Amino acid sequence: MKKLLCLMMTAVLALSVVACGSSSSSSSSSSDSSEATESTDDAEESTADSGETFKIGVIGPMTGDYAQYGLGVYNAAVIAAEEINAAGGINGYQIEILDAGDDQGDPEKAVNAYNDLLDKGMQILDGTVTSAACIAVAAEAAEETFLFTPSGSAVDCITAGSNQFRMCFTDPMQGTKSAQYISENGLATKVAVIYDSAADYNVGIHDSFIEAAAEYGLEVVADEAYTTDSNTDFSVQLNKVKESGAELLFLPNYYSDDALILQQAADIGLDILFFGVDGMDGILAVENFDTSLAEGAMLLTPFSATAEDELTQSFVAVYEEAYGETPNQFAADSYDVIYAIKLAAEDAGITPDMSNAEISEALTASMLNITLEGLTGTSTWTEDGECDKSPKAVVIENGAYTMM
Repeated sequence: MKKLLCLMMTAVLALSVVACGSSSSSSSSSSDSSEATESTDDAEESTADSGETFKIGVIGPMTGDYAQYGLGVYNAAVIAAEEINAAGGINGYQIEILDAGDDQGDPEKAVNAYNDLLDKGMQILDGTVTSAACIAVAAEAAEETFLFTPSGSAVDCITAGSNQFRMCFTDPMQGTKSAQYISENGLATKVAVIYDSAADYNVGIHDSFIEAAAEYGLEVVADEAYTTDSNTDFSVQLNKVKESGAELLFLPNYYSDDALILQQAADIGLDILFFGVDGMDGILAVENFDTSLAEGAMLLTPFSATAEDELTQSFVAVYEEAYGETPNQFAADSYDVIYAIKLAAEDAGITPDMSNAEISEALTASMLNITLEGLTGTSTWTEDGECDKSPKAVVIENGAYTMM
């Protein structure tokens, strides 16, 4: 079982995420891949089947409430693959990003997408994106197909097999480090929480935050739950928070719910600090959301598009040109996943004609030998698949994420 958590800096938790986008290359996008399959002759199909490219699959929510996550992951994987292919590929072979598997964040659909990608020749998986879906797919992929999740943060996302790794930090660590950051930076002493009690991601972060709050001298004066099927009206919870005298509201939720919470908090005149986790990343792109309501909100996230290092600036420029929007942390995590796979593949000396099980075994061993200087920081991995790197946090200023 993999239970080690990623090592963290004492000040902040979060991952930097980078995603790049590009319109064409020898690494196929989903639409390009489909069209190419329809137009290739038998000789071309046999070439693909003979193992001349490394076939990497991506599974995540490409439509629905969390599509920003899945699209960011897919787009960044395409960009990273294009860059690698332009530089000569992996061990002399090109990378092919297969059609994206759209699971809409649903475990059953994720398993169906996994099997569909296997039928298309997938050898390595960049995914899945959300935790519940990742847990379901990990059970299928155990010891057979190398699984590298960019953002599945529940502890059990990578415990089904030794061939499973993650780029992000776990849910419990996010909760613990959030409490630590709030306390050590003097943001508040009285805190409130609103969270989805029916979602593993939210519950995992919530529970560790509540436990850590006592350790770091924070008083939880309101602890309010809702469920996924009642996530449109937060008036009851927000009024209890307002009456509690809380100075800060901790939101371990996804951006779509947080956008509604911030809107309804403004409607009742709730003047309070907001502190979220990596699931809040994406709130600035929610349709019809007044981004001024998020001004001053803080979140633990692995990536800020406004960071001034050369790698981030280059990535953001490429992504924005290709997709017309700013990449989020999920994109950055996925970009780093593809480059980590490249390093491990080169260390292992794998070739596309190997079986999935052989590739998986070789990559698993080599992951312990590599160090990635990526968008989300300097990363190494432990035997339990956990990422060891320094976390980061951002604050929303002037409608943009700014490193704290």
